[in-house]
Amino acid sequence: MSAPQEQGQAHGIEIRNLYKIFGPDAARHLPAVKAGLGKEELHDRHDHVLGLCDISLSVPPGRITVVMGLSGSGKSTLIRHVNGLIAPTAGQVICGGQDVAAMSDVRLRAFRREKTAMVFQKFALLPHRTVLENARYGLDIRGLPAAEADGRARRWIERVGLKGYEGYYPRQLSGGMQQRVGLARALTNDAEILLMDEAFSALDPLIRVDMQSILLELQKELRKTIVFITHDLDEALRLGDKIAILRDGAMEQVGTGQEIVLRPANAYVADFVREVNRGRIIEAQTIATPAAPGAALPGFTVKARSKLDRVAQRMVEAGAGAAQVRDPQGQLLGVIDLPAILNAMVNSADAESEE
Repeated sequence: MSAPQEQGQAHGIEIRNLYKIFGPDAARHLPAVKAGLGKEELHDRHDHVLGLCDISLSVPPGRITVVMGLSGSGKSTLIRHVNGLIAPTAGQVICGGQDVAAMSDVRLRAFRREKTAMVFQKFALLPHRTVLENARYGLDIRGLPAAEADGRARRWIERVGLKGYEGYYPRQLSGGMQQRVGLARALTNDAEILLMDEAFSALDPLIRVDMQSILLELQKELRKTIVFITHDLDEALRLGDKIAILRDGAMEQVGTGQEIVLRPANAYVADFVREVNRGRIIEAQTIATPAAPGAALPGFTVKARSKLDRVAQRMVEAGAGAAQVRDPQGQLLGVIDLPAILNAMVNSADAESEE
């Protein structure tokens, strides 16, 4: 299948009013949870665990949606509803016009094999299979001819930087290399939806950043629908076109990185973003102000989506105190200056959250 066809057939995911209660009598306690019974009360009174509480989330096709939160927030529970590994107590997960929770066993198995692929934190490679054999595993399960499966697997092994390691076994690879195999396996399966559950969390910091770069580079071409789970805000801000923050199974805020950093919905989110480097998140177009009619424009120009830390560096290097901000079509959006950039980079998220 060609890349353009993949893009045209991409499906988004609609998660609607999703509840998950773990325990033998989950359905009986659902009305109380909907009426406001909290996670601690549910556990203390009834010995049941509230995994998700009224989660609604639109996952746009061809984009990376990051779901983040601390341990126990429900993020891994949520992603496992997308491919039916966990069945909801109530609610829907709609993909391609079908509710995953309502699929028959046969349809669900086909959906998992053909439409989704998962990349795990612990790599989940088969130790007795080589890199090539691990990468083509999903195609083997689907019964593709060996030559075709090998060809597709080799292509993605090379794309993730492992050409020459096809005959190696997982034990012979570093953690970062093993995770590249996991990514190659997911891409070889040619699934529209990639589910990545803390996929890079077990890696050393430098290797983790390298894997993030690989994912972003591939995504520019492939435009997969990706749900990425993480507990790391920096990772969420770097990868996510859209970010959803969970706490105790409930949704605290959904938005772009800029929206969450600049306008945290509550004190909990404000605490999350307080220490973030705002210069790496905020774009030039966000703080641009209209040029005064007839005023002379600065001679220096920056792109609308350039991050402020990079803009400030370029302006200082060029000796420019101000700059034009233009969109990809060359349209003037406004002007910025170094004091405005500095103010935006150091302004407290607490002040934003109090508005």
